[in-house]
Amino acid sequence: MSDPRTPSIFTRGAVDLGALRSAPPASAPGPATSGAGTDSLIFDVSEQTFQQDVMERSLRTPVVIEFGRAGTFQPLLETLVAEGAGAWVLARVDIDVNPRIAQMFRLQAIPTVYAVVGGQPVDAFNGAIPEPQLRQWIAAVCQAGGVEVEVPEDPRFEGADEALVNGDLDAAEAAYRQILSETPADSVAEAGLAQVGLLRRIDGVDVQAALAAAEAAPDDVAAQTLAADVEVVSGLAEQAYARLVELVRRTSGTDRDAARTHLVSLFTVAGTEDPAVVAARRALANALF
Repeated sequence: MSDPRTPSIFTRGAVDLGALRSAPPASAPGPATSGAGTDSLIFDVSEQTFQQDVMERSLRTPVVIEFGRAGTFQPLLETLVAEGAGAWVLARVDIDVNPRIAQMFRLQAIPTVYAVVGGQPVDAFNGAIPEPQLRQWIAAVCQAGGVEVEVPEDPRFEGADEALVNGDLDAAEAAYRQILSETPADSVAEAGLAQVGLLRRIDGVDVQAALAAAEAAPDDVAAQTLAADVEVVSGLAEQAYARLVELVRRTSGTDRDAARTHLVSLFTVAGTEDPAVVAARRALANALF
């Protein structure tokens, strides 16, 4: 279920909740609830209430559990659960008051956030993450629970995309790099940056001359990669991928590495889920091995 933007720490089988289901009441009282228990969108959980407030409630509504210590709970989670208006709920666990719950989840760091859907933990992450990633993660949690949540457009991309459309490649590149500095490995920003590189490479290129040069020199890496760029921007991505896969197959050494690297950069423009990219990746693997 993990969103690729959010590294998951969840491992199936790592959480054993059996002891909590049958545990006797803890000697220390749990923290006071925030609101009216299961009638509230945000509530504190104790060992005595965990089964009802988290496990049973997750059968109806996705439950996000935040494990921390007094004073460490993230205001951002509280803001987002209010925005969700009941699509999911936030359970807070003070691990100093409820150490057995922390032990059951085998926590590696504090704070840690878990999602429970249908009575089962489904995903988790450690520490604070940027708001855009957190929104994406929560949307994935809700989807796993059969609830559709609209994820608002990330405002950071508005300026970058506008600059790209207007042909201001320097501004677009700077904006995408800024996003990547805040959210490393953001696939959308990586695609935008790859597109900037592609547009720079074909700036001022004579399309017909580039294709003719590639036809005349089938093993010339520079000619073939430029022709592939031209084909991608002309809507012939599959043809471009096939061209470079065959170049990888025919070449070796530094030429092969250059062709492969260029092809991967074109994959980034389209995105890893594009069917043509998926097929081309398989073909590339066959060509390499």
